[in-house]
Amino acid sequence: MNTVVSADGTTLACTVTGSGPAVVLVDGALCHRNFGPGAAIAEQLAAHHTVWTYDRRGRGASGDTAPFAVSREIEDLAAVIAAAGGSARVVAFSSGAALALRAAAAGVAIDRLAVYEPPFSTEDGQGARFDGYVDELTAALAEGRRGDAVAAFMTFVGLPRPMLDGMRNSPVWPAFEAVAPTLAYDAAALGEQAGAAVPVELLAGVAVPTLVLDGGASPELLRAPARAVAAAVPGAEYRTLADQTHEVAAEAIAPELLKFFA
Repeated sequence: MNTVVSADGTTLACTVTGSGPAVVLVDGALCHRNFGPGAAIAEQLAAHHTVWTYDRRGRGASGDTAPFAVSREIEDLAAVIAAAGGSARVVAFSSGAALALRAAAAGVAIDRLAVYEPPFSTEDGQGARFDGYVDELTAALAEGRRGDAVAAFMTFVGLPRPMLDGMRNSPVWPAFEAVAPTLAYDAAALGEQAGAAVPVELLAGVAVPTLVLDGGASPELLRAPARAVAAAVPGAEYRTLADQTHEVAAEAIAPELLKFFA
């Protein structure tokens, strides 16, 4: 394990694999280096790239200096990129994709950016659901009800109640509760506009080559934001991975990333 220190003194835990031009992976909600798609994707990319996976603040072995702000997470990504050599290609997933897009718009030294299904809202009803979720999440975290915070997230993303009840009793649930406060960080990365609407004006300031990906088997509420992001980022490419869902397989996305990062 490597460590990187962010601008506010927060220590970030990193894993570095492979050799070649640097690639940094940015996880979405509840994920970190050892929990989520990052490790498998890093393995696929490592033959051609030096791949950095890191625990976003508040997750895994990373610290979490208060108070939180989205700008601190942008500084975290900038610190990892600086440690990786000063600039890097970046691939980011779900709410991590929203964070990476904000970092690119802020001028972080990203050479090329690939994002998978950033879950912004494209419909009024979807935005209202997001605002309701944030209210429920905020209350649960303020009262120390981490399990309820995770349940609010799971319900928001569409997990059926019987499956949620089963997950509460599963061995993985304590791992979710451990990072429950970071759900508010992901919501903030998405929701600086009311209802987590696609931040069109901000995305117009992304000046790096960008690839926006979605899965052909994902629901329209995830595919529509991907198309909207691709339309808003100047010169962005948009591609669909056949038969993939929000939980994209490493072997499906890696060839597209290798081609784009070459």
